[in-house]
Amino acid sequence: MPRTWLVGGLVACALFGGGVSLFSSDPLHRLWGLSGACAYALAALAVLAWRSRATLGVDVALTVIICGAILIPLLWMVATGHGEPEVGVVANSAQTLIKQGTPYKSSQALAATTNPNLYNPYLPLMAAFGVPQALFGHGLLTDPRVWFGVVFLIVFAFALRIAGARDSVRWALLMTASPVIAFELCVGGTDVPMVAFMCLGFALLWRVRGANPVTAGLALGIASSMKATAWPALAVAFSLLYVRDGSRAAWRFTAVALAVVAVIVGPFAILKPGSLVKNTILFPLGLASVKSQAASPLLGHALAATGVVGHTAVVILLIGSGLAIAVSLVIRPPRDVPAATVRLVIGLTAMFVLAPSTRFGYFIYPAALVLWLLVAKAGRTPRTPVAPEPDEGPPPGPPGIVAAAG
Repeated sequence: MPRTWLVGGLVACALFGGGVSLFSSDPLHRLWGLSGACAYALAALAVLAWRSRATLGVDVALTVIICGAILIPLLWMVATGHGEPEVGVVANSAQTLIKQGTPYKSSQALAATTNPNLYNPYLPLMAAFGVPQALFGHGLLTDPRVWFGVVFLIVFAFALRIAGARDSVRWALLMTASPVIAFELCVGGTDVPMVAFMCLGFALLWRVRGANPVTAGLALGIASSMKATAWPALAVAFSLLYVRDGSRAAWRFTAVALAVVAVIVGPFAILKPGSLVKNTILFPLGLASVKSQAASPLLGHALAATGVVGHTAVVILLIGSGLAIAVSLVIRPPRDVPAATVRLVIGLTAMFVLAPSTRFGYFIYPAALVLWLLVAKAGRTPRTPVAPEPDEGPPPGPPGIVAAAG
């Protein structure tokens, strides 16, 4: 990335953080915005100050934004017990899983409550992030957000590397510390690991040495066992494989992905089907007795708030948009991973805009997928060699490599 682009991006991030700190009504958001704005501004200055020292300025900038946009606000929130309700939902679901054998409250318990935070809209695998806190109590290393971040960083770095991105570790650190991920991670973070596994799944379908439908099925099966939001990725990947690699590869991928979901979700669907449906389907759709707190003023929520007719119209629009994407996959299926990623981004964006219970934070899915795609495509673009000037030595090595003096 040209240094001017990096500086411009950091300045834009600083302005976003400043806007959050000034205009958000949520004190946790304002805290992150202030800390992040300062960190991004200092990082931009670091890149400018050390622009002639190979990667030193970039490394200093990465250190600053990781501390200022993630560690400082996150550790303060963890230490003081602050966070969005979904953090507590994940921790409580792990406790319920250990004590009762299921991460979901019973239908009878939910029928008698008016507390939306007793509902668990996530699929069973999400409860794994709350197990450390359920076993060892609340602490800096047991908070679910810490493990959300660790899993995202590792999985996303692999997704970049497999897809062909250069310097995947620095790119993964930059993405993790960007507002797209850091903001969501500090205050809630439940969507962060899912989007990493979605990127990994498509990276495995795009790998330089040949796609592997089995490992891609494992990655997208894991994402689909955390939250139903990842399910559209299965349909898009199937369509891509069917056209590009044939029906055998497509069905192998599907069999593996569904097997992962069946192993993780299946036992709870068999033993407690009512609880699973009420928590993970009816509640997110706004059809439970208690409404979700996800209420960003997007089209779906605005229509659903008008009453029964509006809510019905939103559900019809949501189903219609899903059918439209499905028809497009049949009529004009994507033939490569970039096209498949764009199709998934369009489908997810429509779903979030039309969902009756939605948050602006859900848009980290399309944003992270687009950024992953851009970085991977840049890494796959052949470099143009630069001829040395007459009085110069050989051209410099790749960015980030400093030759030792002879």
